[in-house]
Amino acid sequence: MKIKKIEVYAIKLPLIEPFVISYARYDTMPSIITKITTDDGIVGYGEGVPDEHVTGETWESTYHVLKSKIAPELIGQNPMDIEYIHEIMDKTMYGIPTAKAAIDIACYDIAGKKLGVPVYTLLGGRYHQNFSLTKVLSIDSPKRMADEAEKYLNEGYTSFKLKVGTDPMEDVKRIRAVRERVGEEVSIRINVNQGWKTSAASLKVLRMLEDMFLEWIEQPVVADNIDGMAEIKSKTTVPLMIDEGLHGPKTMREIIAKRAADKVNIKLMKCGGIYPALKLAHMAEMAAIECQVGSMVESSVASAAGLHLAFSKKIITSMELTGPLKFSKDIGNLKYDVPYVKLSNKPGLGVDVDESILKELTFVSDQIV
Repeated sequence: MKIKKIEVYAIKLPLIEPFVISYARYDTMPSIITKITTDDGIVGYGEGVPDEHVTGETWESTYHVLKSKIAPELIGQNPMDIEYIHEIMDKTMYGIPTAKAAIDIACYDIAGKKLGVPVYTLLGGRYHQNFSLTKVLSIDSPKRMADEAEKYLNEGYTSFKLKVGTDPMEDVKRIRAVRERVGEEVSIRINVNQGWKTSAASLKVLRMLEDMFLEWIEQPVVADNIDGMAEIKSKTTVPLMIDEGLHGPKTMREIIAKRAADKVNIKLMKCGGIYPALKLAHMAEMAAIECQVGSMVESSVASAAGLHLAFSKKIITSMELTGPLKFSKDIGNLKYDVPYVKLSNKPGLGVDVDESILKELTFVSDQIV
């Protein structure tokens, strides 16, 4: 089996409401979709959702490097030779994990379809039977965030992730308002997205939140400040998760060596796809550090890829792959049953892509043969 054709689509997924975090606001979610066709007619879909604040990649650059650099080197290769596919991509261009993830995911989709098994079978089989969904709340006023939390609590959600990081004292008000509204039994996680900047500022805020029963605080300091994360972890009782500070094996080794986090957030877009993410999960497991599979707010395609990884590994104890629930229109049909997510046992990713919607949302496309 050989790769015969690679099609690349630059799309924008329409959000039901704006997605607001500490460093950006999104009214639509830019995404790059790959469609790989083999010489025996099997089609696999992949996706890359770039974030220039995290990996340095943009929507435009990801489309260009896939079309002009990566895809031409892969024509004629066996998509099931995942390690070799990654070696070709790494030799072709340094970095660009989001672009590589778009290829990696499509190759896994093909491999599963070729063998007639879901992707999680290729990763060691299914371990988890289900995962509960966490509702992510965008940055807003304390009252509006509390109102939104109450609304979703009534819809069946029992876990919330609050986006904060614009102003530390206002963040304290936001967190307290939500906690007071939903009660002590509901799980609350906090994602600062680097917004508190330094360990000193973060520790000041955390001392004011130690009675809030927080499940964890995610990435309070700037991404490359691993020492700052280690300092915070040593001085607070609130569990600490690292996100933007983890990309690949190099940063994972540093996190492990410095015991800089209680939990790590693995994202396919940060590390290059399912195959590199699997390696990070194994590294974390050896160090007894729990993992989460996170999201860049992806469509059903990349969300399903992350779910297959999450469902296959014991060390992965949570996931936040709820991108499809945020879109008014999606190219795929990943199923959710709030407050849980359903993982298909169909071959490959188990996601059907609606080509008419893909075409409708496409701004530009190319094919490489």
